[in-house]
Amino acid sequence: MKEIETRIIDIDVENIRNKLIANCEKVKEEDQINYIYDFPNRRLLHNKGYARIRIINNRLNNKTYKYMTVKKLISQDKYKIMDEYETEIASSKTGMKILEALGLTLIQSIKKYRESYRYKNTLIEIDINEKSFCPFPYIEIETQNEAELLEVLSFLGYTIEDTTSKTIYEILDEKGVVEGL
Repeated sequence: MKEIETRIIDIDVENIRNKLIANCEKVKEEDQINYIYDFPNRRLLHNKGYARIRIINNRLNNKTYKYMTVKKLISQDKYKIMDEYETEIASSKTGMKILEALGLTLIQSIKKYRESYRYKNTLIEIDINEKSFCPFPYIEIETQNEAELLEVLSFLGYTIEDTTSKTIYEILDEKGVVEGL
């Protein structure tokens, strides 16, 4: 599936949350652990992709979910357009063993809190990562419709100029937070 994805960084979480509550349906509130995998030469990350095992503890229904995902950047012009394949898995340990059997190694594990809202067919996610990975909160907007993206930006009080199509690793590198991934 292809998705248009963009971010707004250094947000005021309470202000954004209040606007989302007024305009959208809350669909997720979760604690995540994301295990990022790549080949030893990091060719996936160097080509702006990765493999991931994600464990989600859903606060809304008190259930745990596990996913295996592969993402690859297709375009980074106006928006970040990703090719993404994801499936729910029964065992995160088995998923990790599958990736390792394919020659991938664990690069990093990242804990984050995510709160997600749906506006029509667009997903707006507030991400608060552990500070050692990303010291600032941001929102990620995922959609397949550019007009809907512009609507979301408008009610949040932003314009397209406030967004970035950069990956989180590029943003962190620019801010001097992370190097060498």
